[in-house]
Amino acid sequence: MLEVFRSDTRAIEGLPVRLVVALVVGVASMSVMLNMLSGVQGLATSELDVKPSPDVVEPGERDLTFTVVDHEGNPVEGATVIVKSGTAELGDDGIPRAETDDGGTATISLDPDLAANREDGTLVVDVKPPAGSSFVDRRENTNILVVQG
Repeated sequence: MLEVFRSDTRAIEGLPVRLVVALVVGVASMSVMLNMLSGVQGLATSELDVKPSPDVVEPGERDLTFTVVDHEGNPVEGATVIVKSGTAELGDDGIPRAETDDGGTATISLDPDLAANREDGTLVVDVKPPAGSSFVDRRENTNILVVQG
C-alpha cells in the first residue's frame, strides 16, 4: 500500500504548508492595503464617558454639572446627557436632560429623593452621542449617589 503512495507522482508534497504560508502572506498584504485606505479609519468608534460633579449628593433640589469626554479625555460638544431614576427617585417633571456646550459640559437641575427607610440610592446617567459622529455609549456611566444627610 505504501508503494502506491510513493510511486504516485500526481500528488504535491507539502501542499498544506504552502497553503498556510500563502494564507498568512495574503492576510498580511490585505491588512497593509486596508491601512493605506483613508476611509477605513472612519469606521472606528470612540466610547463616551460622563463625569458628574458632584457625584454624591443629598436629597433636595440642586444643579449638577456633567462633563462628556471621549476615550482620550477630550470634551465632546453636542452630546445629550440624560438622568433617570435608579434606586433614588426623581420627580414627575419628565426626564431631565441637557446638551453639552463647546467645552463638553451640561448643567441639569435635579431634585432627587429617597424612598422611605432608605439611606442611599442612585440616579442613572446616560449620554446620547452627537448625531452623525463616530461616538458610542455602550458602557455604564458613573451613577450619582444620593445619600441621606
